[in-house]
Amino acid sequence: MDHEMNFHTAAPKIPPRILCIGMPVRDLTFRVRGVPSRGSKENATHFEEICGGNALNAAIAIVRLGGRAAICGPIGDARETSSRYMFEQMHHEGIDVRHIVHMPGLVTPISTIMIDPTGERTIVTFRDPGLWKVRLPGAEILLHDCAAILTESRCAEFCTDICAEARRRGIPVIVDVDRAMSLSEGLLTASSHLVFSSEPLQETADVTDDGQALKKIARLTDSFLAGTRGPRGTIWLNEQSELEETPAFPVHTVDTLGAGDVFHGAFALAITERQELRDALRFASAAAALKCTGFGGAFAAPQRTEVEELLGQHQSARPAESSK
Repeated sequence: MDHEMNFHTAAPKIPPRILCIGMPVRDLTFRVRGVPSRGSKENATHFEEICGGNALNAAIAIVRLGGRAAICGPIGDARETSSRYMFEQMHHEGIDVRHIVHMPGLVTPISTIMIDPTGERTIVTFRDPGLWKVRLPGAEILLHDCAAILTESRCAEFCTDICAEARRRGIPVIVDVDRAMSLSEGLLTASSHLVFSSEPLQETADVTDDGQALKKIARLTDSFLAGTRGPRGTIWLNEQSELEETPAFPVHTVDTLGAGDVFHGAFALAITERQELRDALRFASAAAALKCTGFGGAFAAPQRTEVEELLGQHQSARPAESSK
C-alpha cells in the first residue's frame, strides 16, 4: 500500500489548516443513572447544551492541539436560535466558519444524548433530509491553504468530489467511517486514510474479525486503513500489509461522547505534521483517552501539553509494535 510518507515528529512553525467537512449538530446532553427502558421515565442528574457532530468535534480537537481548523457543511436556517448559539461556540473555539452553508427553512441537526455512570453514551439524532442536498463552495475556495481534509463517511453524497480533487492535488483526505460503506463507494479511493469504528468496519467488509475486514478492504483501495476499538486500542495495516495494534491509554472514563471524533481530529493533525503513522496513532489515542476523563463531549478535548505529558509518561513503558 502506498500510504507511508516517512513523516517526522516535529510540528511546523505555521500550524496546518485542516478542512473538516460534515454536519454540525446541536447536542442536548443528559447524565443519567441508567438509560430508561421502553415506556419508562428517568430523571437526569445533569443537563448541558453543547454543539457537536463528528466534523465539528474534530475541529475543536485540532485547534486545541495546535492546528487550524475550518468547518464546511450544511446547517439549518440562519434565523434559528440553535444556529446562532453554535456559531458563537465555534467562534469562541477559534474555528473558521466561513464555509458553513445555511439551508433556508431547514432544521439544524439535533441530538439527545444520555450518558450513564460508565461514561457510555446513547444517542438519538435528527438530521433534516434536505440538508443532504447542500452544494459546497468550489475547490478553489475550499482547498486554498488546505493541508488536509477530514470528513465523515455519511457525508459522501456531497463531499466525494472535493475529496477526489484534493487527492489529485496531493492533499491528504482522512475519512471518519462510523457507518457501513458500500464497497463501491467513491470515498474508498478519494481518500488517503480511512479510519473505521469497529462495527462499521465489519459491516462494510461483511467479516466479523477486524483484522480480516481491513485486509479485505485493502484489496479495493490504496488508502491507509485502521479500525478503532475504544479501550481495546486501534488495529491497522502497515505498508507491508501486516496487521499492527496500537494500545489504548488506560484512564478513568466518565464521558465517551466525542472521543472518536477527537481521535480523528488528532490523527489528521498528526498526519499534516508528518508524524510517522505509529506516532500519529499514539498521539490520537492519547488525545481521545484524555477527552474521556471529562464531561462535555469535545469541549473536554485536551490541550497539546496534556497529550504530550501523557505520551511522555508512557514512553518508557511503550510496548514493541506487533505484527500478525
